[in-house]
Amino acid sequence: MVALVRLFGWIVGCFCTYVHAQSADPLELIVLGSGGPGALGRASSSYVVLIDGTPRILVDAGSGAFVRIGEAKIALDSLDLVLLTHLHIDHASELPGLMKARAVSSSGPIAFKIFGPAGSPGIGGGAYFPSTSRFVSLLFGPRGAFAYLRDFAAPITIEPHDVRAQPSVLSFGNFTVSTVGGHHGDAPAVIYRVDHAGKSITFSGDIDAEGIPALRRIAAQTDLLVFHAVVLDPPDSPAVLYTLHTPPRAIGELARDAHVRRLLLSHLSPATDSGRDAVVASIGRSYAGPVTLAQDAMHVRP
Repeated sequence: MVALVRLFGWIVGCFCTYVHAQSADPLELIVLGSGGPGALGRASSSYVVLIDGTPRILVDAGSGAFVRIGEAKIALDSLDLVLLTHLHIDHASELPGLMKARAVSSSGPIAFKIFGPAGSPGIGGGAYFPSTSRFVSLLFGPRGAFAYLRDFAAPITIEPHDVRAQPSVLSFGNFTVSTVGGHHGDAPAVIYRVDHAGKSITFSGDIDAEGIPALRRIAAQTDLLVFHAVVLDPPDSPAVLYTLHTPPRAIGELARDAHVRRLLLSHLSPATDSGRDAVVASIGRSYAGPVTLAQDAMHVRP
């Protein structure tokens, strides 16, 4: 009798999973953090991508993402793929906490795949940045700051991957992730595009003018482009910020040229948040598609 009850439960579980997969959108985005490095009420950059209704991909892990993922009641049992656009604090600082939260949510083995930029040696006046593999080792390696995590709650295997500037396409069963090098001042950066079931989401990361050609190519015909909007059109932001970020008029031109179907502005600064009407109007001079400004906890379906 007990065996029959367990069999019935297994059948019901499989049926519910099937119904959920059939009814869910193929791609969905949850914005965990829509702000920048300032402690101004928004979490810093972080997103979760759902594949057929299941949270599968974490894109960046900025400050505040840990709390937002709990508030959204996001299931962590399949969230094992991490895509880091670059290693600034407001994009990577909460990785240890989120990984530990994933570990204590499961009693079985976990295999994390973490992708991010290759490093920069910091010569010639530029800042030093470790490669993603070195960054992961410093955190979770045998002599890392959080070495204990590997067998604290569940056995954890961590596979770091340094993404080079050349375009590549990574396959993860029923979805793909395309990568190409971005450009964010002296910080090595990566642009990502997720494709599944005829839908796509592209993440610019923080990007300056030198990264625009690569972004234009990888974002071609994308359903949703998540673009980090930090500065106003020149000369209304400090000059140094234009060596790190893209102004609204250039965002509109890129979205038009790449035939982007929808634009989501995130990583908002106080200037772009308070000047949202001017930002959207500037983008609209070139781009006729819908433009939305992100909020923490926002759900977006491409």
